[in-house]
Amino acid sequence: GVLLVLGSVAGVGALVASQDQTTQVLAAAREIPVGTVLEPDDFDVVQVALGGLESTYMPASDPFPEDAVAGSLIRRGELLARADITAATDLDRKPLGLDVQTPLPSGIRAGDRVDVWASLPDGQNGYGEPRRLLTAAEISELSVTESVIAGAAATRLLVLVEDQDLPALLGALSNQAKIAVVPNPSAR
Repeated sequence: GVLLVLGSVAGVGALVASQDQTTQVLAAAREIPVGTVLEPDDFDVVQVALGGLESTYMPASDPFPEDAVAGSLIRRGELLARADITAATDLDRKPLGLDVQTPLPSGIRAGDRVDVWASLPDGQNGYGEPRRLLTAAEISELSVTESVIAGAAATRLLVLVEDQDLPALLGALSNQAKIAVVPNPSAR
Protein backbone atom coordinates (compact mmCIF):
# COMPACT_ATOMS: atom_id res chain seq x y z
CA GLY A 1 0.00 0.00 0.00
CA VAL A 2 2.81 2.41 0.88
CA LEU A 3 4.55 1.64 -2.40
CA LEU A 4 1.35 2.39 -4.29
CA VAL A 5 1.00 5.79 -2.57
CA LEU A 6 4.68 6.66 -3.15
CA GLY A 7 4.43 5.60 -6.79
CA SER A 8 1.28 7.68 -7.23
CA VAL A 9 2.89 10.77 -5.64
CA ALA A 10 6.01 10.38 -7.81
CA GLY A 11 3.86 9.97 -10.95
CA VAL A 12 1.79 13.07 -10.18
CA GLY A 13 4.97 15.02 -9.42
CA ALA A 14 6.51 13.99 -12.74
CA LEU A 15 3.30 14.88 -14.59
CA VAL A 16 3.14 18.34 -12.98
CA ALA A 17 6.82 18.97 -13.73
CA SER A 18 6.37 17.97 -17.38
CA GLN A 19 3.41 20.35 -17.73
CA ASP A 20 5.32 23.28 -16.20
CA GLN A 21 7.08 24.22 -19.46
CA THR A 22 7.66 27.98 -19.36
CA THR A 23 9.84 30.23 -21.45
CA GLN A 24 11.14 33.77 -21.18
CA VAL A 25 9.65 36.20 -23.70
CA LEU A 26 9.45 39.97 -24.07
CA ALA A 27 6.49 42.08 -22.89
CA ALA A 28 6.15 45.80 -23.70
CA ALA A 29 7.16 48.00 -20.77
CA ARG A 30 5.30 50.94 -22.35
CA GLU A 31 3.01 51.60 -25.29
CA ILE A 32 5.05 51.35 -28.49
CA PRO A 33 3.64 53.13 -31.56
CA VAL A 34 3.96 51.82 -35.11
CA GLY A 35 7.33 52.67 -36.65
CA THR A 36 9.18 52.98 -33.33
CA VAL A 37 12.67 51.49 -33.39
CA LEU A 38 12.62 48.50 -31.05
CA GLU A 39 15.12 48.66 -28.19
CA PRO A 40 15.67 46.13 -25.39
CA ASP A 41 14.84 48.84 -22.81
CA ASP A 42 11.27 49.02 -24.20
CA PHE A 43 10.56 45.50 -22.91
CA ASP A 44 10.43 43.47 -19.73
CA VAL A 45 11.37 39.81 -19.62
CA VAL A 46 8.46 37.65 -18.47
CA GLN A 47 8.18 33.93 -17.77
CA VAL A 48 5.12 32.42 -19.47
CA ALA A 49 3.71 29.06 -20.51
CA LEU A 50 2.96 29.27 -24.23
CA GLY A 51 2.34 25.63 -25.03
CA GLY A 52 2.61 25.14 -28.77
CA LEU A 53 2.75 28.90 -29.44
CA GLU A 54 6.42 29.44 -28.51
CA SER A 55 7.44 30.20 -32.10
CA THR A 56 4.83 33.00 -32.28
CA TYR A 57 6.56 35.19 -29.68
CA MET A 58 10.00 36.78 -29.42
CA PRO A 59 12.20 34.88 -26.94
CA ALA A 60 14.05 37.12 -24.49
CA SER A 61 17.32 35.45 -25.49
CA ASP A 62 17.04 36.41 -29.20
CA PRO A 63 18.47 39.74 -30.40
CA PHE A 64 16.25 42.09 -32.41
CA PRO A 65 16.76 41.94 -36.17
CA GLU A 66 18.73 44.87 -37.57
CA ASP A 67 16.57 47.96 -38.25
CA ALA A 68 13.61 46.38 -36.41
CA VAL A 69 10.60 48.63 -35.82
CA ALA A 70 7.11 48.05 -34.47
CA GLY A 71 4.89 47.00 -37.36
CA SER A 72 1.75 47.50 -35.29
CA LEU A 73 0.81 49.21 -32.04
CA ILE A 74 2.14 47.24 -29.08
CA ARG A 75 0.29 48.07 -25.88
CA ARG A 76 1.95 48.06 -22.45
CA GLY A 77 2.10 44.51 -21.07
CA GLU A 78 1.50 42.77 -24.42
CA LEU A 79 3.86 39.98 -25.38
CA LEU A 80 6.02 40.82 -28.38
CA ALA A 81 4.82 38.67 -31.26
CA ARG A 82 7.23 38.04 -34.13
CA ALA A 83 4.50 39.43 -36.42
CA ASP A 84 4.79 42.81 -34.62
CA ILE A 85 8.41 43.18 -35.78
CA THR A 86 9.18 44.58 -39.21
CA ALA A 87 11.92 46.50 -41.01
CA ALA A 88 11.42 50.25 -41.35
CA THR A 89 11.61 49.91 -45.14
CA ASP A 90 8.68 47.47 -45.09
CA LEU A 91 6.20 49.78 -43.34
CA ASP A 92 3.29 50.50 -45.66
CA ARG A 93 1.96 53.38 -43.54
CA LYS A 94 3.75 56.46 -42.32
CA PRO A 95 2.94 58.55 -39.23
CA LEU A 96 1.82 62.10 -40.06
CA GLY A 97 1.16 64.75 -37.42
CA LEU A 98 -2.17 66.55 -37.29
CA ASP A 99 -3.12 69.40 -34.95
CA VAL A 100 -6.83 69.37 -34.19
CA GLN A 101 -8.60 72.18 -32.33
CA THR A 102 -11.93 70.37 -31.87
CA PRO A 103 -11.85 68.12 -28.80
CA LEU A 104 -12.04 64.39 -29.43
CA PRO A 105 -14.42 62.23 -27.41
CA SER A 106 -12.98 60.92 -24.18
CA GLY A 107 -11.57 57.44 -24.44
CA ILE A 108 -9.97 57.94 -27.86
CA ARG A 109 -6.45 56.50 -27.75
CA ALA A 110 -3.63 55.14 -29.87
CA GLY A 111 -4.83 52.22 -31.98
CA ASP A 112 -8.31 53.66 -32.53
CA ARG A 113 -9.50 54.46 -36.06
CA VAL A 114 -10.59 57.89 -37.28
CA ASP A 115 -11.80 59.58 -40.45
CA VAL A 116 -9.87 62.75 -41.34
CA TRP A 117 -11.78 65.62 -42.95
CA ALA A 118 -10.40 68.87 -44.37
CA SER A 119 -11.98 72.21 -45.28
CA LEU A 120 -9.84 74.42 -47.52
CA PRO A 121 -9.93 78.23 -47.27
CA ASP A 122 -12.42 79.64 -49.81
CA GLY A 123 -10.58 82.95 -50.37
CA GLN A 124 -13.43 84.94 -48.78
CA ASN A 125 -12.47 84.60 -45.09
CA GLY A 126 -14.27 81.30 -44.86
CA TYR A 127 -13.83 77.65 -45.63
CA GLY A 128 -15.23 75.38 -48.30
CA GLU A 129 -17.28 72.22 -47.86
CA PRO A 130 -15.37 69.57 -45.87
CA ARG A 131 -13.98 66.57 -47.76
CA ARG A 132 -13.05 63.24 -46.25
CA LEU A 133 -9.35 62.65 -46.97
CA LEU A 134 -8.78 59.50 -44.91
CA THR A 135 -11.13 56.74 -43.87
CA ALA A 136 -10.36 54.60 -40.84
CA ALA A 137 -6.81 55.89 -40.32
CA GLU A 138 -5.15 54.39 -37.26
CA ILE A 139 -3.99 56.75 -34.51
CA SER A 140 -0.35 56.02 -33.73
CA GLU A 141 0.12 58.57 -30.94
CA LEU A 142 -2.08 61.15 -29.24
CA SER A 143 -1.37 64.06 -26.91
CA VAL A 144 -3.57 66.87 -25.59
CA THR A 145 -2.07 70.19 -24.55
CA GLU A 146 -3.87 72.83 -22.52
CA SER A 147 -3.26 76.48 -23.42
CA VAL A 148 -2.61 78.61 -20.34
CA ILE A 149 -3.50 81.85 -22.13
CA ALA A 150 -6.72 80.93 -23.90
CA GLY A 151 -7.74 78.00 -21.73
CA ALA A 152 -8.33 75.91 -24.86
CA ALA A 153 -7.01 72.44 -25.52
CA ALA A 154 -5.32 71.34 -28.72
CA THR A 155 -4.90 67.73 -29.74
CA ARG A 156 -1.84 66.51 -31.58
CA LEU A 157 -2.21 63.14 -33.24
CA LEU A 158 -0.04 61.00 -35.38
CA VAL A 159 -2.15 59.07 -37.85
CA LEU A 160 -0.81 56.29 -40.04
CA VAL A 161 -1.18 57.25 -43.70
CA GLU A 162 -0.66 55.03 -46.73
CA ASP A 163 1.56 56.45 -49.48
CA GLN A 164 -1.29 56.95 -51.97
CA ASP A 165 -3.20 59.13 -49.44
CA LEU A 166 -0.27 61.41 -48.57
CA PRO A 167 -0.56 63.93 -51.47
CA ALA A 168 -4.17 64.95 -50.70
CA LEU A 169 -3.52 65.29 -46.97
CA LEU A 170 -0.19 67.11 -47.37
CA GLY A 171 -1.84 69.46 -49.92
CA ALA A 172 -4.61 70.30 -47.47
CA LEU A 173 -2.12 70.92 -44.66
CA SER A 174 0.11 73.14 -46.79
CA ASN A 175 -2.93 75.21 -47.85
CA GLN A 176 -3.99 75.90 -44.22
CA ALA A 177 -7.06 73.69 -44.33
CA LYS A 178 -9.06 73.20 -41.14
CA ILE A 179 -8.66 69.58 -40.14
CA ALA A 180 -11.33 67.62 -38.28
CA VAL A 181 -10.98 64.10 -36.97
CA VAL A 182 -14.05 61.91 -36.46
CA PRO A 183 -13.89 58.57 -34.62
CA ASN A 184 -14.72 55.61 -36.86
CA PRO A 185 -15.76 52.77 -34.52
CA SER A 186 -16.99 50.61 -37.41
CA ALA A 187 -13.38 50.13 -38.60
CA ARG A 188 -12.29 48.03 -35.58
